[in-house]
Amino acid sequence: MDSIITFFEHIPSTYRAALLVGGIVFFWAIEGIIPLFSFRYDKLKHAGLNVFFTLTTAVINLFFAVLILKISDWTVANQAGVLYLVELPLWAFTLVGLLVMDLVGAYFIHWLEHRVKLIWGFHVIHHTDQEVDVTTANRHHPGESVLRALFTCIAVGVTGSPMWLVMLYQTLSVLFSQFNHANINLPNWLDKWVSWVIVSPNMHKIHHHDCLPYTDSNYGNIFAIWDRVFGTYKTMEVQKKLHYGLDTYSTEKEANDLLTLLKIPFQAYRSPHDKKNIIKRK
Repeated sequence: MDSIITFFEHIPSTYRAALLVGGIVFFWAIEGIIPLFSFRYDKLKHAGLNVFFTLTTAVINLFFAVLILKISDWTVANQAGVLYLVELPLWAFTLVGLLVMDLVGAYFIHWLEHRVKLIWGFHVIHHTDQEVDVTTANRHHPGESVLRALFTCIAVGVTGSPMWLVMLYQTLSVLFSQFNHANINLPNWLDKWVSWVIVSPNMHKIHHHDCLPYTDSNYGNIFAIWDRVFGTYKTMEVQKKLHYGLDTYSTEKEANDLLTLLKIPFQAYRSPHDKKNIIKRK
């Protein structure tokens, strides 16, 4: 455990970049071996659009890194946060920190994005992808990336996590997001059992179904527990019934045109509950 703390306490930015790229390359390769769906698309062109949003997310996170460091240092120095309410052994300290940061920095902000009209417009960009694969993991509008970075700051403040734990959480968050977005087909029995502990590919793919109520479910990123605790967990036969995208934003431009995607949050809001706004696919 001490070696893990030392590694993440001093992890170079080059290592973090290598983990991000390495995860994409690894799951990209696995997608070619055991794909969930055989998409008829230009995979490189699709990846290029999503990598643009990955890069904007990386730049925004870089700007927030200093703020996260200051929050972490202050909470540790003042023993502030839920991690200091009772004395915990190191393994429990780590697990509780990861659980609460995942709750606040991933589950809760994701749930809010589906509930608050103003920020849903930014999150739409993530959902308009009609060929969900590993590159979809970081397909976030810059406005959403700012919001998620702010909630990461809140998560660090609430927990009082030291920087080694923050770095561990952020690394796991990226890798798990790539894992559960990847277009991979695990055996149903394995996916089912995995989803009792962590967010499995099938579990998260349901969240990318184009219609309610499935779109408003399975918000978790690392741990599967939060969707079950808060009653947002849903299941379906993904191989037979799943259709990616959004029924209110289903045109080709809204799925694959960069300028259109950047402008969507600033256009008229389309409620998924308002049938007149639904654009029917051919």
